[in-house]
Amino acid sequence: MIYLDNAATTRRKPAAVYRAMLKTALLGGGNAGRGNGVLSLGAVRVIIEAQEAAAELFGIDDESSIVFTQNATYALNTAILGALKTGDHMLVTAMDHNSVLRPAVKHGIYSIAGADSIGYVSPASVRRRMTDKTALVACTHVSNVCGTVQPAKEISKAAHAGGAMFLLDCSQSAGNRDINVNRLGADMMACAGHKGLMGPMGTGILYIKEPEKVEAVITGGTGSESDSMRQPESMPDKFHCGTMNIPAIAGLREGMRFVLKEGAENIGAHEKELADEFRLNLMDMGGVTVYGRGDSGITAFNINGLESSETAELIGDGFAVRAGYHCAPLAHKALGSAIGGSVRVSFGYFNTRRDMKRMTDAVMKIIKENK
Repeated sequence: MIYLDNAATTRRKPAAVYRAMLKTALLGGGNAGRGNGVLSLGAVRVIIEAQEAAAELFGIDDESSIVFTQNATYALNTAILGALKTGDHMLVTAMDHNSVLRPAVKHGIYSIAGADSIGYVSPASVRRRMTDKTALVACTHVSNVCGTVQPAKEISKAAHAGGAMFLLDCSQSAGNRDINVNRLGADMMACAGHKGLMGPMGTGILYIKEPEKVEAVITGGTGSESDSMRQPESMPDKFHCGTMNIPAIAGLREGMRFVLKEGAENIGAHEKELADEFRLNLMDMGGVTVYGRGDSGITAFNINGLESSETAELIGDGFAVRAGYHCAPLAHKALGSAIGGSVRVSFGYFNTRRDMKRMTDAVMKIIKENK
């Protein structure tokens, strides 16, 4: 099987990721912060080393402001529901994932900045929808549907000009783009650990510049200040509730070290090179609608006259792609694929030009057989 669903999760990980997870599971076993023994301290060391890798990767000044979560969804919910207070207004965008949209709906007071037909959200659209009660602006850095890159720096300036915090969802950009939270103006940044960062499933990262402005959504045991019934304010314990998944964090640490070694820009350039050629091949075929503008390693398309699910079924089990709405319904309305969604092909660092050509041939075969 040729795996082309890297926007969902990277299937192949660097060997160091597997080794770190196995070593930590076999020889570790300590519960971080729960005792002074060598195993417990070793678990704390894993967390600190992973924070150091994330800080270097994302240009973060204070390593303690980095929190590890179960996934990007948990990180985004923590950021959104923890930062908003009763009566606050939140601004989201039409290209956001349900991990942003659904917490906004849960909060209840929100507006949506629209996107154009190629999935681009203009800073002017953001400014128009801000109010004097806007406390938080959130946007995805790279669309998980079509790969369009948003002007994060300009949107953050618009948010700050209106007195709001800015949350950047880097689930599709972490690991394949140069991300510096300070240059981009992100007060909070969330991302998945199992996609471009090449860590295991069940990992996510949340960066909070000013933790005192965000309430802990989940509270409980932290191993620190155990004599108090109140949640600690110290970082990262404020958001590290319960037993941490140390083997997974060890794997994520190695995934981030791999990205640092290879270079996020180099990884992204390889993925985009494959996607660019695939996109051009699709556009040359005729009878295919391609969405977005080709900013990244993600390509979304439909074969005219076929539902996305039909196309995916015809592609067959020899390829791993995704069809449907990709948990981003508003993005499909903007792109013009609201009925049935689209087929998404997302290239990863370990994909080859041969993989791309075989995918091209598969699409061409379907077009010929359905004329």
